[in-house]
Amino acid sequence: MLHTRNSIIDWLINEGWKFSDKKAFTRELANSFLAAGVQIDRIRLTIRLLHPQVMGFSFTWDSSKEEVDFFAASHEMKETDLYKNSPFSAIFEDNAGAIRRPLHNPNCLLDYPVLTDLKEEGFTDYVALPIIFSDGRRSAITLSSKAPKGFTTQELTLIYDCLPALARIVENHALKHTASVLLETYLGKETGQQVLSGKVKRGDGQRIRSIIWFSDLRQSTHLAETMDNEDFLKLLNTYFECTAGAVLDNGGEVLRYIGDAVLAIFPVGETEFCPTTHKAAQNAEKAIRATFDRLDKMNKAHAGLNLPEVKCGVGIHVGEVMYGNIGTNERLEFSVIGSSANEAARLESMTKELKVPVVVSNQFCELHGGDFWHSLGKHNLKGFSNERELYTLAQ
Repeated sequence: MLHTRNSIIDWLINEGWKFSDKKAFTRELANSFLAAGVQIDRIRLTIRLLHPQVMGFSFTWDSSKEEVDFFAASHEMKETDLYKNSPFSAIFEDNAGAIRRPLHNPNCLLDYPVLTDLKEEGFTDYVALPIIFSDGRRSAITLSSKAPKGFTTQELTLIYDCLPALARIVENHALKHTASVLLETYLGKETGQQVLSGKVKRGDGQRIRSIIWFSDLRQSTHLAETMDNEDFLKLLNTYFECTAGAVLDNGGEVLRYIGDAVLAIFPVGETEFCPTTHKAAQNAEKAIRATFDRLDKMNKAHAGLNLPEVKCGVGIHVGEVMYGNIGTNERLEFSVIGSSANEAARLESMTKELKVPVVVSNQFCELHGGDFWHSLGKHNLKGFSNERELYTLAQ
């Protein structure tokens, strides 16, 4: 029985906003429609995002399934016929309003391929509606029914009337996800979480003991001067996939890109002998090997394209650093500062002088252990007193 009061709006205002899990929200949204007497058999909630890898997420509830299905649509999907010939393209690209197709009607226009599929599955009605955010951006919701005569006028009114309340909740989901993703993408996973947790003032931070990674591209000035800007940018991004990508894939945190240099950390445990510390040291070593394996593959590919060979140096140290916000109140950066970070950079610069691709400190060598390291003797580092024994990765 259809209730005259819009209990869907009541649920959205009183309960719906509490759900942080979007699968759970979609499932309970479907239940609120059913409780209001709307005969639905499928809901698809599609949330568009500002995201470097995907243009949006879809959550699909189907009365015949126990779980809500999740789908991430890549940016490349926007160029496919599947997307271009869908109601979502009409809503997102053409700013279409409500799209309704009464599939139970023999004369129903089947102008989107999905409609034929739905009709074959026994659906009798289909509605696609834009969910419009406060800034004009759009997400969407589609509802399908298997009721003999599809949606009634009263049901459609209930659905349409709840859209403003639904839009506020979906926009909140989108904004939270976008904030989290962008902070993680531009600051790093751990740093992004630090900022989201409230460490946003200048001076906010903590002292941490960490393995510090500093890598730098060789002959970058020459490459920039001799290559087309677009080709150099493409080469630089491929190079970062080799270096920063190797760090990220092995549990490190990339803090900054300083031109073509990478500053990263592998946080260690409270003692030198705890599993976290040992794992971090192993991960740093794996990242070194992965970096040069990737560069080797990159250069082999470049040789066939008549592109220049790319080389880099890596310096690794371990020590205590200040991890936090620095800069002005108007422009802050979350980074590591301290002599240990400077020493990692100096170690990288020694790779040129000693003509080796990797230089690590005695402290890191001892932390890592094993027979992986070859002594380069004692050397002075610019800006530091006392000689230090340096090591490189054994072949």
